Amino acid sequence: MAQQVVHFEIIGSDPATLRGYYADLFDWEYTLGDPTTDKVSAMGRYGSVADAGINGGVAGGPGFGPRVLFYVGVPDVEAALAKAERLGGKRLMGPEPTGSEFVVGHFADPEGNIVGVAGGAEREGAR
Repeated sequence: MAQQVVHFEIIGSDPATLRGYYADLFDWEYTLGDPTTDKVSAMGRYGSVADAGINGGVAGGPGFGPRVLFYVGVPDVEAALAKAERLGGKRLMGPEPTGSEFVVGHFADPEGNIVGVAGGAEREGAR
């Protein structure tokens, strides 16, 4: 079975305004909290989207550039990032722990598009 998109994020320097925009546009509602890692969003500024089909969030804060990002579920984040690099991509982040067995990473594809991977626990010495 192919690996599936499991999460999306919309990140910017003013997440409250972004949340308002998408709430008005798509009727999204949010639960505010902390991000899974401070590499993704400023603490307390992560708005998880309720009932949007797949899990997602609108977040960011000062110092976070604008981007839309989707995450593909993988069994091993380190292996997926290493494969992305072997195929001509560039690792940008990760694996980053999220406070559980779940980890995330980001890579740029050969055209510079940023994609996230999420899943398997970080292996010892992987970073």
